[in-house]
Amino acid sequence: MEFAVRKRRAPSIIIVSLVDILTILLIFFVVSTTFKKDQPEVQINLPESKTATKAPAELEHVVVSVDDQDVVKLNGRTVDISELEHAVGDLAATQKSSLALEADRKATFGTIIKVMDALKLAGVRNLPAFTSEEK
Repeated sequence: MEFAVRKRRAPSIIIVSLVDILTILLIFFVVSTTFKKDQPEVQINLPESKTATKAPAELEHVVVSVDDQDVVKLNGRTVDISELEHAVGDLAATQKSSLALEADRKATFGTIIKVMDALKLAGVRNLPAFTSEEK
């Protein structure tokens, strides 16, 4: 009895469909990485420089100071908190933009907030604060 022997053909891999799939994956990864938003992962505060130099504009600030007895002064002249808004409102626009706050370490927080509110009502937008180096 003779059995029919079939010759097996070697399996063939269809390359065209593999190339199509790889092309679609490549396009997907390229497109998905270009839409990634650049957002910082961690918010950091940059350190201050010990070698920084002061620009002349920084030396000509109009200074609102609060001492340890909660006395408010505008350029060395004592001003009541209720009058501070009007006194700052009378300053020129260039002086308002260069206004800065200098508060003593022992000044009460409530007084500092009242001063900041009065300055905001007077139209001061940016309010830098002066600090001193630790010793």
